[in-house]
Amino acid sequence: MSKFNKSKPYNSLPALPPKEDVESKKILLKTIKASRALGKLNGALSNLPNPNLFIDTIQIKEAKASSEIENIITTNDDLFETLIAEKKNSNFAAKEILSYKSALYIGLEEIKRRPFITTNLCIKLVQEIKHNKSSIRVTPGTALLDGRGQIIYTPPSGENTIRTKLANLEKFTNEYEKIDPLIKMAIIHYQFEAIHPFADGNGRTGRIMLLLYLKLEKLLDIPAIYLSEYIIENKLNYYKLLREVTEKGKWENYILYMLDMIEVTSHNVIPKLDTIVRLMDEIEGIIKVKKPKLFNKELLDIIFKLPYTKRKNLIEAKLGTPKTVGNYLMELERIGILRSKKVGKEKLYINHKLMKVLE
Repeated sequence: MSKFNKSKPYNSLPALPPKEDVESKKILLKTIKASRALGKLNGALSNLPNPNLFIDTIQIKEAKASSEIENIITTNDDLFETLIAEKKNSNFAAKEILSYKSALYIGLEEIKRRPFITTNLCIKLVQEIKHNKSSIRVTPGTALLDGRGQIIYTPPSGENTIRTKLANLEKFTNEYEKIDPLIKMAIIHYQFEAIHPFADGNGRTGRIMLLLYLKLEKLLDIPAIYLSEYIIENKLNYYKLLREVTEKGKWENYILYMLDMIEVTSHNVIPKLDTIVRLMDEIEGIIKVKKPKLFNKELLDIIFKLPYTKRKNLIEAKLGTPKTVGNYLMELERIGILRSKKVGKEKLYINHKLMKVLE
């Protein structure tokens, strides 16, 4: 284990794979539980009537939680209003969160085209998150501080050093197959955060990489998991365990934490999906009884794709003229399924029962 000094750039950050034991009995037993939970979630998603229907909502929820870890906080209302109403003067936090969602989408498209996690992919992700031309850190002096302003970690410094460490991480991620993929996932996440390759956006980029890795390893076909919520609820422990790997080479507790994140989050998402599917069936029944001529499967899908919608969404789905789709939405409001809200010059319609489930 290389000697560590928190005030000096950690250019001696060890290359991967780790020399320490990362497959203790505790870790292997926990890996089995996490794998089973993730497998159940993957099965539950595959069995949905329309597995892709809730992806936008789930990705926004993950984006919101991931951004909260970086103290970028907004309300669900502001977030969905910004997305649907395309508000020009929307708050900074909502825009940052939607940038995370679009970065995740870019990542998914990239690995579909080229199934590898690379340095160039990470750069694309952070550029989308930050909406600038960010690349590898070149300015020295980067240090991570605690709440009191004290240095707790100084990541590697120098573009060549950082790129060399990223090249090692890339090789480990895409070629090393001697350990279970979930254990490997935890190691990849630590190493990326320890390299800290960008001036800003490392945490969010690292958490997107988790979702892309699960997809690449065919552990989760649809990235419908709120990993960041677990980190928020256990934030102090998360940073403490990352530091213990750095300072003492103690991998076991950190890997157990990451495996628990997978297990707990998988178990939490399944009942939420079940609740949404039941709600969809319930609302379908109400429409068929109260407004049978109004029922349309595509219309039902639209009001469940995101909790907020507007006439433009229905027009783009070719459900009718502006006047026709406006009548559809007003009728759904009259029977209590939607609630309208004026945002600027636009009228938005909220699936308030879906919103309540997401809260």
